[in-house]
Amino acid sequence: METTSRIKKIVNNCEIDVPDPCGLVIFGASGDLAKRKLIPSLFRLFSTGMLSDRFFILGTGRDGMSTEQFREIMLRAITAAVPEEKARSSWHEFSERMYYAVLDYRDTAAYVSGLRELLPKLEHTHRTNGTRIFYLAVPPSIFEDIIRNLGKAGLAKEEDGSSRIVLEKPFGRDLLSARHLEGALHEHFAEHQVYRIDHYLAKETVQNILMFRFANAIFEPLWNSRYIDHVQITASETLGVEHRAGYYEQSGVIRDMFQNHMFQLLAITAMEPPSVFEADRVRDEKVKVFRSLRPFPLEELNSVVAIGQYTNGTIDGNAAPAYREEEGVVPGSGTPTYAAMKIFIDNWRWQGVPFYLRSGKRLAARKAEIAVHFRQAPHSMFPPSVGGPIAPSVLMLKIQPEEGMTLTIQAKQPGSKVCLNPIELSFSYSRGILLDAYEWVLLDCMLGDHMLFTRQDSVEETWKILTPVIEQLEAGAKNGSLPFYPAGSEGPEEGRRLIEQDGRIWRPL
Repeated sequence: METTSRIKKIVNNCEIDVPDPCGLVIFGASGDLAKRKLIPSLFRLFSTGMLSDRFFILGTGRDGMSTEQFREIMLRAITAAVPEEKARSSWHEFSERMYYAVLDYRDTAAYVSGLRELLPKLEHTHRTNGTRIFYLAVPPSIFEDIIRNLGKAGLAKEEDGSSRIVLEKPFGRDLLSARHLEGALHEHFAEHQVYRIDHYLAKETVQNILMFRFANAIFEPLWNSRYIDHVQITASETLGVEHRAGYYEQSGVIRDMFQNHMFQLLAITAMEPPSVFEADRVRDEKVKVFRSLRPFPLEELNSVVAIGQYTNGTIDGNAAPAYREEEGVVPGSGTPTYAAMKIFIDNWRWQGVPFYLRSGKRLAARKAEIAVHFRQAPHSMFPPSVGGPIAPSVLMLKIQPEEGMTLTIQAKQPGSKVCLNPIELSFSYSRGILLDAYEWVLLDCMLGDHMLFTRQDSVEETWKILTPVIEQLEAGAKNGSLPFYPAGSEGPEEGRRLIEQDGRIWRPL
């Protein structure tokens, strides 16, 4: 087999590895994810020189179309995502590496007569050394068919190259189904071949949290229950379910957001420092966090979990329909679109510190952030004229739409003898982010770096803690006990009371 030495590229004074030659097979290539995220991200990587010249994309799907028709559809997708001038300048070279094949995902013979015969030809043309990446941009219900048929066709084997499989969340819908999916995966693929995507992990601020915590000696000594009062993790959206009602009706907000995105943010915030900054060492520490989560008290679940579903309201001055009025939603649906949780981590670092998590659709603002609330000073030496209790410091890690961080501290107001004012020390990525989330995960998958991907044991541990909660909440929703909140609001009253009962308040959206 031909060998290659890895090329390095300097971008914004940072050294980035260029992946080795590879072929990327996208299942569901005519779908929304491929058009909105995958192909535009691959194009941007290619046009900035971050991909090897020796690569190709094979799109597969059940839609009948030719390679030329596929290229035309993807050109429209790219021009909608990047400046037209840039798209036109690099399109010809990029499009020469794009192909399409019709594939019935449930037909094993099609994998043998189609993929297994076509891939070696494309690999020979583009000299990719047999490295294959299979990206499953399809509904989770099709995962197992594709996995098993890739295995039966011999495409999961690593003989003359490497073979990797990429899965979008959710990874199952409960503990039992997650284990069933893992069984199908590991029947044909080893764990090192599996890449479970959580694109939140690839956002710049999320990646920077570990650097911020463990590279700065002034913060890590304070990162514990002695100095931190509580932590708020928020991921809110103004959008409704849009065109995803079929999927969302089967998942709801806890499966859609908490088992993956929210719990991953929790783990990064709370984990212990790994001995070295390597993928498996970092993921080992995340699993320790999940294993330390205090089980939810099912007999008093309302004291630690709140859910809700949006009704009619207003977003940015425009009328927004209720969830039950959205196209594809079951009449009288009990699917929650909002959830808030109070979580405790039973270990030495975090004992007694509540982590408040909330996420929902059709809320007042689109926002993802982690707010670390420090404790108040143990004693105030200042006179009452200061104006009441001194607000404690808050560290804000902003994930979207802005990416950066701020630290709120108290300082003397100019011109007065004793008058404190909160001021912000801030850092922002607004002047240019090198790569977006999907570009990072695609690049790292091609590089064989698992740092931004979740591992099997993490998936199981999060489902262990959440499955009983989901089952009880779903049983309650069937009995008509689901609270509601107007679209464009801060969420249901039950969510507000969840934190206010502890004498704290949610940060406004």
